[in-house]
Amino acid sequence: MSQHVNIKFQQCVPSELSRESFVSRFADVYEHSAWIAEQAWDSGMTNEHNYVENLHQLMAGILLASNRQARLDLINAHPDLAGKAAVARELTESSTAEQAGAGIHECSAEEFSRFTELNQVYKKKFGFPFIKAVKGSNRFQILEAFETRIHNDSEQEFAQALEEINKIALFRLQAM
Repeated sequence: MSQHVNIKFQQCVPSELSRESFVSRFADVYEHSAWIAEQAWDSGMTNEHNYVENLHQLMAGILLASNRQARLDLINAHPDLAGKAAVARELTESSTAEQAGAGIHECSAEEFSRFTELNQVYKKKFGFPFIKAVKGSNRFQILEAFETRIHNDSEQEFAQALEEINKIALFRLQAM
C-alpha cells in the first residue's frame, strides 16, 4: 500500500496569499468553480493549508458540504470526455492536459464515435456528464469504466462523480 506524503506547494505559500491572489491561483482546481477557492480562503488559511493534502481536504469538504444544486452545477461544469469541446480545443488548460495525458486525443474515429455515443446515453440517463479522473488511465480503461458505470443508478453516479472530481482536484493541486 502506498503512503501519501503531504508535500508543500512548490510555487506559493497559500496561507500568505491575499484573498484575490489565492482565488486567482486556485479558482480552477474545481472546474469553473471559483466559489470553492473563495470559501476555502474565507474559512481561514493557516500554515496547515500550505500542504497539498490539507488544502485538498479543506476544499473537498467545502464541495461535499455544499447543497445538492451547487454540487450538480459543478458536475455539469465538466466537459464530456473526448467530446465536442475537446475536438474543438475549447477545454480549460487543465482539462486539455488531463485528456491528452490519457491519450484521448489519439482516439480512432470509431473510439471517438463510441465516446460520443456513451456521453449521450450517460447524460440522458443521469442528467450530467460522465466524470472520471483520467490521470494514470488510458482511453481503453476510460471506455471500460464508462461502459461499467453506465449501469449504476443515479445516486451511485452522483456520488461517484463527486469522488472523481475530488481526485481531479487533488491531481491539479499536486501539479502546482
